Amino acid sequence: MKDIVDFCDLMCKYAKMPKETGVDGSGSCRTFVAIRCELKKTLVHKNMPCRQKVLRSSKKK
Repeated sequence: MKDIVDFCDLMCKYAKMPKETGVDGSGSCRTFVAIRCELKKTLVHKNMPCRQKVLRSSKKK
C-alpha cells in the first residue's frame, strides 16, 4: 500500500483522453475535467486522488 496519494492525470499509464467529444463540456484539452481510466473502464475526474496511479514508462520501444 502506498503512503503518498497520487492524483489522476495524463502521466498515468491507465489515463487517456476521452474518445467522446465534449464529454465534459470543455471542448479543449487545456480545460478538460474528465479522463478515461483504462483500469477502471470509466471516466474519472482529472486531479482526483488515486492510489492506483502508475507512471508511464519513459522508455521508448
